[in-house]
Amino acid sequence: MKASVAIQTLPAAESDQELVRIVDEVIAYIKSTGLHCSVGPFETTIEGEDYDQLMDIVKECQHVAIRAGAGKVSAYIKVVYQPEGDLLTIDKKVTKHH
Repeated sequence: MKASVAIQTLPAAESDQELVRIVDEVIAYIKSTGLHCSVGPFETTIEGEDYDQLMDIVKECQHVAIRAGAGKVSAYIKVVYQPEGDLLTIDKKVTKHH
């Protein structure tokens, strides 16, 4: 694994129920990419070999939220990129806690 991205998508929504619906669509999109991901209460983490692919997914998350009905969307993103060698994986970081 060469890169890991954590993304928190915060759509503008009229209610908590609507916010959750839109975020669920974003999470469904992330899962549809086929990359290993982990959904948490504040963010979803994705990992992969192709940094550009991960950045494209981050960008598309905003489009998914807008198409789902958000008038605007904010995103908070954490990125770790290491082109040589391997990063700590999601599983290595959190498996002991589950």
